Amino acid sequence: MNWRSKQLWLELITGARKLSNFFWALTVFLGSLGFLLVGISSYLGTNLISFVPSLISFVPSLISFVPSQPIPFFPQGIVMSFYGIAGLFISCYLWCTISWNVGSGYDRFDRKEGMVCIFRWGFPGKNRRIFLRFWLKDIQSVRIRVKEGLYARPVLYIDIRGRGVFLLTRTDENLTSREIEQKAAELAFFLRVPIEIF
Repeated sequence: MNWRSKQLWLELITGARKLSNFFWALTVFLGSLGFLLVGISSYLGTNLISFVPSLISFVPSLISFVPSQPIPFFPQGIVMSFYGIAGLFISCYLWCTISWNVGSGYDRFDRKEGMVCIFRWGFPGKNRRIFLRFWLKDIQSVRIRVKEGLYARPVLYIDIRGRGVFLLTRTDENLTSREIEQKAAELAFFLRVPIEIF
């Protein structure tokens, strides 16, 4: 939800609570649990995942991935256990970022008060709340920078006198070049500053 009027520009930023993050956290958790079960099965010499073939029997191509013979603990079982434990740690990290909603916050440009407030939630600790506040008159320009590489895409910044540049678009925000240009033009018009392209 965003709010724009002649005097106020408020843009809410979604953080880690996105559908794609939920999907990857669940996928990594289930995959690492499968690796760990295979590793423990090879250590104990029993088949702890005997229920899996009956669950996936409706997809014949997946049956080939379920081992019909026990695998030796050294070295395959150890490697599977290591991947399972590492995956559980990664999954735990993903679930923590989702529950803390890291990266969420808002950008508030208030022409009536002449203030800009940028707020983000970070990781727990001393700097959990990231709150930046500065004068609107200190904004020199709105910048569009095209990040080069395999997935080249434009990114939106604001240039603050004496404080450098601040990123306004999320790194995973999938806006087209036209949408970024339109957003930059609207923000520059609202702030009454020029647009710079790098």
